[in-house]
Amino acid sequence: MERDKKLIIYDIVFLIASLYFSFLLKFDFKIPAEYMIIIKLSVIPVVVITLIFNKFFKLYNSIWKYASIEELMSIIYSISISNIIFVIYSYVINYKFLEKTPYYRFPFSVHIIFWILSVIALGGIRFNYRVKEESKEEKTGKKHDKKLLIIGAGDASAMLIKEIKRHKDLTYDVVGLIDDDESKKGKLINGIKVIGGREHINRVCNQKGVEEIILAMPSADLRIKREIINICKNTKCKLKTLPGIYQIIDGKINISKLRDVNIEDLLGRDEVKLNNENINKYIKDKTILVTGGGGSIGSELCRQIARFNPKKLLILDIYENNVYDVQMELNYNHPELNKEVIIASIRDKKRMNKIFDKYKPDVVFHAAAHKHVPLMEENPSEAIKNNIIGTYNILKCCDEFKVKKFVQISTDKAVNPTNIMGATKRFCEIMVQAFDKASETEYVAVRFGNVLGSNGSVIPLFKKQIAHGGPVTVTHPEINRFFMTIPEAAQLVIQAGAIAKGGEIFVLDMGQPVKIVDLARDLITLSGYKPDVDIKIEYTGLRPGEKLYEELLMNEVALTSTEHDKIFVDKPIGEDMGFIEESIEQFSNVAYMDKESIVKLVEEKVPTYKRKK
Repeated sequence: MERDKKLIIYDIVFLIASLYFSFLLKFDFKIPAEYMIIIKLSVIPVVVITLIFNKFFKLYNSIWKYASIEELMSIIYSISISNIIFVIYSYVINYKFLEKTPYYRFPFSVHIIFWILSVIALGGIRFNYRVKEESKEEKTGKKHDKKLLIIGAGDASAMLIKEIKRHKDLTYDVVGLIDDDESKKGKLINGIKVIGGREHINRVCNQKGVEEIILAMPSADLRIKREIINICKNTKCKLKTLPGIYQIIDGKINISKLRDVNIEDLLGRDEVKLNNENINKYIKDKTILVTGGGGSIGSELCRQIARFNPKKLLILDIYENNVYDVQMELNYNHPELNKEVIIASIRDKKRMNKIFDKYKPDVVFHAAAHKHVPLMEENPSEAIKNNIIGTYNILKCCDEFKVKKFVQISTDKAVNPTNIMGATKRFCEIMVQAFDKASETEYVAVRFGNVLGSNGSVIPLFKKQIAHGGPVTVTHPEINRFFMTIPEAAQLVIQAGAIAKGGEIFVLDMGQPVKIVDLARDLITLSGYKPDVDIKIEYTGLRPGEKLYEELLMNEVALTSTEHDKIFVDKPIGEDMGFIEESIEQFSNVAYMDKESIVKLVEEKVPTYKRKK
């Protein structure tokens, strides 16, 4: 309030001074006596009019420490309108008060000079506050203890530099900007020089002692980002990335949410293009059930399905903590969504019957499963009860309650499995194809590899090991896996459901396999450490049932394309329902069987299963 009063006083003083100097400049500093009458008659009205419009344009409400082009435009609008009123006033006083005097009125050039001086004076007062505050921060302020290089010289980097200069807690000394646009080279953005293109990154980091690099290029495509991240990895600097500029402008993300560059940024692929029309046909205004809805894939399926306006979304899981988190997230992001959380076990057929009878789902996405290979090797009966018996219960309910479509989440470990988990998932594929032949429901399975960052995957484990100073453990130097991001996997599963006619095993395009040791090295580097120097990598040997290489297809010759360029179909290899019912009866007795007997039974039912000795 005190500062507002001071501003008003300053405005009055500078407006009077501007008016007087306008006449001085017009008449070469010798104002004719006749014009002094006009000046005296004009001072109070001009000041009052200008103050009124200053108030209207909120020039006494802004925090001038953060003054920008918007505030400057408000000053220009206020002074311009005030001057228009001033022009009209000058004619009025000439007619009313000066008719008996010689014919004098405001020279038009005085109005122009007064406008310029007023904008300079009133703008200067306000922007002086900003300069003082910034210089005060520099004096009291910040320890520039981290040398920072920013990649990108656009809107995002301009906003970032402003925030760094403004906030004491962002203790950075920005050494320069990198941008491949040659026309920007040598130019300044908020006082920071554009050094050149990506070819200068290593040199600048070495010469300037750069400790951190921030990628401020939200509009760049993934290929360019990956190329630049790969260059930055060699600098040994800590890497961070800036969220999309449109999200910052919309207020969805604060600049403080700068995050570390992660492995998803490095391995992520171009955005999946969905055929929304086909998806709408089987999701919109339908009741959708997602089993395992609290898991990594199940929860992402729920997020993606919510976008397509289902009539009702049923989220089923046995573990209430995870599914509660999903519920709260959907409450916030999709308050309009009609949803219900169901805590239940897919092993309980009677409970499943009640759920299907009550809600009559149109589509079922089955993501509930035990998936940890070493744990299932030690607990094969639990893998069978959950993965096989539980899936059979859901398949049976889909048939009995006339579900339109069933989509099974499968895995690359089901291909020529060498472990119990993979074998149980392969048997689920066999059941899916058998049920499809015998039922009006369309049953399909979707097979893909590892999902980046999913619960229990290698990425979270590596991050924990790095956080504790290592070592990072890898089972074998040659072991590799296929990877995709959680959103990509969920989107392709939903798209596969739209393509499905029934009986297919869809295979998702997983790209090229990645060596796990390379993944470990990248994660260590992205965390700001040197592999095998700061953080050691140790090899622990293959675990029971673990392969060096995963396969996505039973038979590559059988692969056929679909209308979507990332989804393929494996040739169906089916069994009849008689085999399935007999097998389920035998599997139902696993609780009373020893481990060796269970393994032999699985070998009998899944011919492609070859356990590792």
